[in-house]
Amino acid sequence: MSEQKQPINRGLLMFVLLLGSFLSILNQTILNVALPDLMNQFDVSATTIQWLSTGFMLVNGILIPVTAFLMKRFSTRQLFITSMLLLFIGTLINATAPSFGFLLTGRLIQAAGAGIIMPLLMTVVLVVFPAEGRGTAMGMIGLAMIFAPAIGPTLAGVVIEHLSWRWLFIGMLPLVAIVIGLSLKFLINVSEPSKAKLDVTSVILSTLGFGLLLYGFSTAGDKGWGDLLVLTFVVAGVIFLYTFCRRQLSSGDPLLNLKVFKYKTFTMTAIINSLLTMVMYGDMILLPIYLQASRGFSVLETGLLLLPGALINALLSPLSGRLLDKVGIKPLAIFGLIFTIPALWGVTDLSESTTYTYLMVRTIILRIGLTFLSMPITAGGLNALPKELNAHGSSVTNTVRQVAGAIGTALIITVMTTSSTNYAEELMQSGNALSKAQLALDSAIHGTNVAYTFTMIAAILALIVTIIMPSTKKASKEKEATDKKIATEES
Repeated sequence: MSEQKQPINRGLLMFVLLLGSFLSILNQTILNVALPDLMNQFDVSATTIQWLSTGFMLVNGILIPVTAFLMKRFSTRQLFITSMLLLFIGTLINATAPSFGFLLTGRLIQAAGAGIIMPLLMTVVLVVFPAEGRGTAMGMIGLAMIFAPAIGPTLAGVVIEHLSWRWLFIGMLPLVAIVIGLSLKFLINVSEPSKAKLDVTSVILSTLGFGLLLYGFSTAGDKGWGDLLVLTFVVAGVIFLYTFCRRQLSSGDPLLNLKVFKYKTFTMTAIINSLLTMVMYGDMILLPIYLQASRGFSVLETGLLLLPGALINALLSPLSGRLLDKVGIKPLAIFGLIFTIPALWGVTDLSESTTYTYLMVRTIILRIGLTFLSMPITAGGLNALPKELNAHGSSVTNTVRQVAGAIGTALIITVMTTSSTNYAEELMQSGNALSKAQLALDSAIHGTNVAYTFTMIAAILALIVTIIMPSTKKASKEKEATDKKIATEES
């Protein structure tokens, strides 16, 4: 009886999960266009304010490895409702935050809820959809993953222009409440919970590793890369992560099964995903800061500039999923990068006279490229794994993406601030008779250009990895060979 109802349950399940994931991802990026205003309101620097983004992604990255355990221990319904409740509580704190500390706390609680949803959603897709239909399903997830952060700035611009940034969260509260109500009524379980044990040591090692590494990258913007404290945090983070990885490889029931990296196609898609996440989140922070702080555009104008690209995302995301099922991952990824790399090159020489229209067209081109990259790359990597590694593959993919986004964002902001400071010193030493305001403007724009150059290099590296990645047929043969090798090792 349950098998006959599966198609109906599948549709309801995907609708509720997609709605929840859309709100989670929207929450992650909706503050980006408000960062310059929040810097002034709470009197904090760019290095500090970026923690609203990097802190969110870091908590995601720390929590996602635990999700593989949580999906064994608890039901789909329990996990999803818990994540939505955390999202609701964090949103409520943000709406009433009297200080930056409270705002950051609310963001971290939101992130705890959001960190559960994406690997949960991907695992559900891998369970209820056959391999030949996963591309289309992942295309729908891509609609949430790419469209939500793309439309977020436009929504934020409209709200902040007429109300205040607090209404970004006040307006979100009833929407999250509706999703909780829908999940209580319609959500079904796709797996039965078991009495799995949590490896607390692994959780501590991953938390310290990711946390220290990110903090080191973030503080480098203020203290410089030669600072002893920065180097200590980075080195300590690397040591903890190395210990964590060694523990996972030797464990019979690892928190994060790193055997997924024995599959070449999965490993390459993870590398590409890391580089592209740096590009995507870097652009979502650099562009608003340039438009508002360096050019004087309003939050609403910033949001409207990003709107056409967001709408194109919405139209093309389902198409990218269907194309993945037909042509495979490699041609689609190369096609996307052909759009992405020129779009990044086009903002490596910004000035105080770069036109609004130029930036809008360039952003549309970038969004077209990213639409054919993000979810197709993820789906192709997961399809390269055997069924028993699906949950771990999903957790690893999302961990890699969130940690790369967090570290990449911190690194890009550090590159921007360091380049701006050094350029300002060069201008002063050269004896240029610039006003203080013009000096600050020139150095800020220079820093943005250098940071965008960094993202372009990341995209070029992604193209190189894509070119050497196995084709779909070759990947299938390699998967069979790796399956046999792992089975032999385990026996």
